Amino acid sequence: MPGRSRLIGLLLALLAAGAPAGEIRINEWPTQFIPLELTAIPVIMDVGYWMEISAQDVVIKLHPTSINTYEGSVDLRVKTNFYATMSCTIHPTGAVPGTYSTWIEGMNMDPPGGICTVGARLVEPNLTGVPGGSKNVHVATVVVKVVPRM
Repeated sequence: MPGRSRLIGLLLALLAAGAPAGEIRINEWPTQFIPLELTAIPVIMDVGYWMEISAQDVVIKLHPTSINTYEGSVDLRVKTNFYATMSCTIHPTGAVPGTYSTWIEGMNMDPPGGICTVGARLVEPNLTGVPGGSKNVHVATVVVKVVPRM
């Protein structure tokens, strides 16, 4: 009966279409054993920027470069998973008054990272408040900042 086989074929097609995700319901596999799509699974993630700076036990030691100017710098090893622009600011402690400034070389950092140099300068320091021969006086703090760049 041609009508009956058409009805059975239609029912099999409906069963296959109505099967839940991850299940195949067919009576005959294709003539060759080929992979049939079983299901599609979305892949999602939370995007997070990550940066690591090896700065443990790192200090900038100021040395005299002229009669009233002191400078120092340090290299920082940076690891990152995003394109970044780094900057820095300096905050004097008040231990030695003067004009402080800071800079950063290698401020544009690309994945996977690299080395940047952070420096500090003190011009016209007033050394009268600290006894001569004092060692490792904390005169300022340099803060390194970062912002993503496209």
